[in-house]
Amino acid sequence: MGEQIDTDYPDGPLYLISILKGSFIFLADLIRTFQRHSARVEFMGISSYGGGKTTSGQVKVTRDLDLSIEGQHVLIVEDIVDSGITLSYLTRVLAQRRPRSLEIATLLDKPERRIQQVDVKYVGFAIPDEFVVGYGLDYAEDYRNLKDICVLSE
Repeated sequence: MGEQIDTDYPDGPLYLISILKGSFIFLADLIRTFQRHSARVEFMGISSYGGGKTTSGQVKVTRDLDLSIEGQHVLIVEDIVDSGITLSYLTRVLAQRRPRSLEIATLLDKPERRIQQVDVKYVGFAIPDEFVVGYGLDYAEDYRNLKDICVLSE
């Protein structure tokens, strides 16, 4: 995935926006695969889950960007795309800030769960409709530290 991103953005800086908290481990591994020297990292906090296993349907920004992305290439880095509600909201918000380009990279994709359509340019793995934890993904803030991605059983 990193090689493809490097190829797709040969000029100028690329702003990677990591969606907290789940994507920080994936972002760290992804950015280290780049050959470019102008990869810049920003963080946003977005929530639609609370402490449950399913989306609440209500999206809120819990931490916004510290800088303008106007005229910049922007890549949203997400841990998992599930219902699409959060990323649909986020891409609308960021598009209003007039970036030069705006794409999404995700480690995991659950297309079976999609409620709102969202275009994801870079996908690590498509997975079945199971609740997963580890490698940054959590359940009620637990399990992020697992080195593997695991299915959370009842």
